[in-house]
Amino acid sequence: MNPKVSVIIPAYNTEAYIAKAIESALEQTLTDIEVIMVDDGSSDKTVEVAKSFTDQRLKVIVNQQNLGVSAARNRALRAAQGKWVAVLDSDDWYAPERLEKLVLLAEETNADMIADDLYLIKDGATSPWSTLIQESGEDIDIDKILQIDIIYFVETDVYAQAGLHLGLSKPIFKREFLVKHGIEYDETLSIAEDFWLDMKCLINGARFFVVPKPYYFYRSRPNSIVHQSILSRLNQCCIATNYFIQQEEEVVKKNPALMRALSYNLAVFKRNLAYFQVVVPIKERKWLTALTEIRKNPYFFSDFISRFNNIIERRIQYYVRGNKSVFDMSYNLHKKTKTTN
Repeated sequence: MNPKVSVIIPAYNTEAYIAKAIESALEQTLTDIEVIMVDDGSSDKTVEVAKSFTDQRLKVIVNQQNLGVSAARNRALRAAQGKWVAVLDSDDWYAPERLEKLVLLAEETNADMIADDLYLIKDGATSPWSTLIQESGEDIDIDKILQIDIIYFVETDVYAQAGLHLGLSKPIFKREFLVKHGIEYDETLSIAEDFWLDMKCLINGARFFVVPKPYYFYRSRPNSIVHQSILSRLNQCCIATNYFIQQEEEVVKKNPALMRALSYNLAVFKRNLAYFQVVVPIKERKWLTALTEIRKNPYFFSDFISRFNNIIERRIQYYVRGNKSVFDMSYNLHKKTKTTN
C-alpha cells in the first residue's frame, strides 16, 4: 500500500545538516510516510550520514555527478509513491506535527497544494528570529486558512520588495495533480525553482491554501548563496519570467491582472539587472565597463539614491552592530536564491 506522504530531500555537500533534516521527517507524528533523499554528487560525507539511518522508510538515491537541485528533486518526484509530496531542503527541518497538520487540512479543504508559515532561523541559532508572515508586512489573520490565487501569489512576491513571498514556502502537493498535468521542476533553473513549480500548479487550476502557522524551519546559512553572481541570478529570473509568459500565453492574455503582475515583476527584475550591471563592475574596479553600463541605464543614479538609506543601514548593522547575517537574510527573504547545490 502506498504511503500517505513522500518527503523528498535533495542534498549536496550538507553532511553537517542532513541528519537533522532526515530525523525531522522520520520523527513526524504522521508515520505513514516515505523519505526519499537524492544526493546530487556530493564530495563530502552526506551520503554516508544518510545511509547510517536504519529506518526502512528512508530511500537514498545517489547521482554520480552534480545535476542541480531541480534535477535532484525531479528524480525524487519520479520515485515517489505517496498521495502527497512534501519538499524538504537538506539544511532545513520540520516540526514533528507538520505533515499531520497539513495533510488533515489539505483533505478538509480539498486542496491540491497547501503550505504553512516558515520559521526563519540563522545557522547556529537556538531559536527562530522571525517568520515569513511576520516579515511580510501583510495584514494576515493568523487564525484563518488563506486560499491563494495566482495573481495574489505573483503580486506579493516581487524581487527585493516587502511582501508574502510564498515562492519561498514549501507546500505539500497532491501527487495525482502533479502527474495529471505533467508538472516537474524546471531543470534549467538553479534559483526560484519553487516559485515556478508553484506557478505551474496555479496556472493549471490548483487549489492552494496557506496555514498561517509555522511548522517548517528555514535555515539561513552564510555560505548557501555562493554559486552564481547576482547578475546571473537576475538574468535567470528575467528569462524564466519571459519564458512562462510565452509558454502560457493563451491563459495569461485572457487574464489582464495576471499579465500586469507578471509584467511588473519582469520590469523590476530588468531594472535591478541594469542597476547591478553598473554596481558589480564598480566593485570589481572595472571602471570602463561601469561607465559603459551607466550610459545604457538612465535610471542608475535615481535607483542608487532610492537605495542609499538601506545601503547605509545594512552596513551599520554589519560593521557596527555585528549582525553578520544581515546581507544573507535579505537575500533569502527577497531574492529567492537559497540553493542546495
